[in-house]
Amino acid sequence: MTLTALAINCTLTPSPDASSTELLLSQVMTALGEHEVTGSTVRLVDFDVRPGVEKDMGDGDEWPIIRERVLAADIVIVGTPIWMGHMSSLAQRLLERLDAELSETDDAGRPILFDTVAAVAVVGNEDGAHHATAELFQGLNDVGFTIPAQAATYWNGEAMHTTDYKDLDETPEEVAAATRTLARNAAHLARLLGEGGYPAS
Repeated sequence: MTLTALAINCTLTPSPDASSTELLLSQVMTALGEHEVTGSTVRLVDFDVRPGVEKDMGDGDEWPIIRERVLAADIVIVGTPIWMGHMSSLAQRLLERLDAELSETDDAGRPILFDTVAAVAVVGNEDGAHHATAELFQGLNDVGFTIPAQAATYWNGEAMHTTDYKDLDETPEEVAAATRTLARNAAHLARLLGEGGYPAS
């Protein structure tokens, strides 16, 4: 079974500038490719995603474009940088926009995201990866995503220093190992859900 993945980059840096979050997400996508998963990345800051909790906030809101890609994916990976110990404001906005899916159901009456797997990637040159991961996991699970075991990969640089993930000469083995585990478990769970999803209520 070929699976599809969508990586959502919540960096505050617009394209085409380099992004540490983009780099880590690209490594996640490469690792997923080893498990017959294809996909793409979207940088949220490049779109006019309006604040709100509806599927379409109107007046040029571009969230519906991204929402279609979310609903089409078997696996969604949310990537965020750390700012002041927290996930980015765009990651928070992503959760707020996904809130609309709480009222959406499939033909069997199940929440529409029940059979979609979610994972998280976090980068920052300050502490906060565990905190951001916990917040994202809870929010993603609330709206219906399924979270695999050890479905997070992250890198935190030394506090109060300026080295970014994209500036490293090589990927630390601990990060690479976490990325491989994320990819393996996400692909495995997505296949299980594709073969037989959650029962209807």
